[in-house]
Amino acid sequence: MGDPWLSIIGLNEDSLAGLPAASHQALQNADVVFGAPRHLELAGITDRARPWPIPFSVDPVLACRGQRVAVLASGDPFWFGAGGSLVKHVKPDEWRSYPSPSTFTLAASSLGWRMEEITCHGLHAVPLARLRPMLAPGARMICLLRDGEAPAVLAEWLVKHDCGAAKMQVMERLGGPTERIRATTADRFDLTDVVAPVAVALHLPSGVGLSRASGLPDDVFAHDGQITKRPVRALTLSALAPRPGEYLWDIGAGSGSISVEWCLAGGRATSFERHASRVPNIAQNAEDLGIGHRMDVVDGDAAKLLAGRPLPDAVFIGGGANEPLLETLFDLLKPGTRLVVNAVTLETESLLARQHAKRGGSLLRIELATAAPLGRMHGWSPARPVVQWSVTL
Repeated sequence: MGDPWLSIIGLNEDSLAGLPAASHQALQNADVVFGAPRHLELAGITDRARPWPIPFSVDPVLACRGQRVAVLASGDPFWFGAGGSLVKHVKPDEWRSYPSPSTFTLAASSLGWRMEEITCHGLHAVPLARLRPMLAPGARMICLLRDGEAPAVLAEWLVKHDCGAAKMQVMERLGGPTERIRATTADRFDLTDVVAPVAVALHLPSGVGLSRASGLPDDVFAHDGQITKRPVRALTLSALAPRPGEYLWDIGAGSGSISVEWCLAGGRATSFERHASRVPNIAQNAEDLGIGHRMDVVDGDAAKLLAGRPLPDAVFIGGGANEPLLETLFDLLKPGTRLVVNAVTLETESLLARQHAKRGGSLLRIELATAAPLGRMHGWSPARPVVQWSVTL
């Protein structure tokens, strides 16, 4: 381990009394101590204290290389803490971590919840929509919030998403002498004196959340009618076969529904849309469904914008397929990339038939009909057939 100059120390509301001997020693030996004002006060650091700059930056810490530096963080510094931001900039032998129990651990221990059965979320500086993919019947989660007003905002958001009956445990200053835990529900939230640091434990009611199956209802998405309809979308996503961590190019994205569902499956995506009027809908869908951090939206002709980008694991063309675009893709893409193209016009269908004959893969014709009023009764109303070509390079 050598003799690291940087010590990253987890500190909770029980202050120095809760620190093990090794953490005490690292703090005592430090020439400079960085931390939030609350942490510096808890530790009783004055003359050596360096509050974090606003906006947050690790640069002042790195500028002290050559001195002995301690950084105070909440609980476990590598669970939504400063640790991960710091160690990206230093070598392994330059730092050592001294974790304490995380706020998540303290909250679960107070409630008697099994950690392996809950999800944990740091919502200090990200939109509440990040919770949208996690909403599920009976789900339990612990959320770290930015300030005392945030629990009321979270309650309002839960009500908006049909989770008004969610049980909320508002947990203030966990682990310290002034710890307080109060229970309410989202639709009856009336707490006005919440004090940070604050976490909220949620137990969601039944019948909530998005389906985990491919093919969400069309009305989940903002669109102008240009959307891969639900049954075709389900078949398309099945052909694309998303896996967590994989990257998609969605060309001719329309509403971005394919990209969104790809990201909900744990991937990342770039949506290309040449009709500028549709780009706001794509961005709105990404944000509303909580995956905006995983999805980029590009306004313009994809054929002119692909070069130089990180290569994808899969490509979907929902509109605008033509021979030059396909040739460009086959020149760019790496072996093993999955390509799926949908066609509704005779010209594009003919193109896909030729490509299938040349390159192989699977060719599928999708014909669907829905029941619709026919006079006083009902009959089948057919949708336009869709031809789908899928191939692995």
